[in-house]
Order: sequence, then structure tokens, then C-alpha cells
Amino acid sequence: QVQLVESGGGLVQPGGSLRLSCVASGFAFKIYGMTWYRQAPGKKREWVAGISSDGGNTNYADSVKGRFTIFRDNAKNTLYLQMSSLKPEDMAVYYCKARVNNADYWGQGTQVTVSS
Repeated sequence: QVQLVESGGGLVQPGGSLRLSCVASGFAFKIYGMTWYRQAPGKKREWVAGISSDGGNTNYADSVKGRFTIFRDNAKNTLYLQMSSLKPEDMAVYYCKARVNNADYWGQGTQVTVSS
């Protein structure tokens, strides 16, 4: 079955960096686009970034453009989100998502806390 496992979250000071990972299994990772979402307390889950199956095309929410980078390693079945210049408003649970055969699959999420 499809499984997505995120990791890499933690506590970071404003202006700091983190790299999130999402290890995928149970499907042909290399043929699917992937996305990152986040959900802050009391807010709706929001789309953060997306990447094509071969990594050649990426797009970002305006709120993270220029600070976050989405990339993937298809040999390792792993999706990444490099986050830099973190702000308190980036604090959220971050999720990776795969859409496989018209069904959405989510990981369990990883908490990112931005605080001094």
C-alpha cells in the first residue's frame, strides 16, 4: 500500500533552515508528481510546493517562493523540502502528498516550530 513518511521537522529560530524529507513506498514514485502542504493551528491545510515526476518542473506558493526549494531523488524514493529564512508564520505541520490513481495519500506530518 502507499506509504509516505515525513521527517526532519523540529525547532528552529527565525531566519534558520530545515530540510524535510518524505520517503515514499508502495507505488511507482518516479512517475508521479508530488506536493508539500502545511497546516498551522486553527488554519486550513494549504499547498506549499509541487514538483513534477522527473523534478524538472516546480512551483511554489507566493508565501514561500524564494525561500523554500522542493526537490526529489527518484533513486531513493524521497521527496524533500529545503526551507530557509524561516519565519514564525511558517510554523505548521508539514505533509507530503501523492495522488496515485486518482486517490490522495498523505503522510503523518512533521512539525516545524519557528521560535526564538
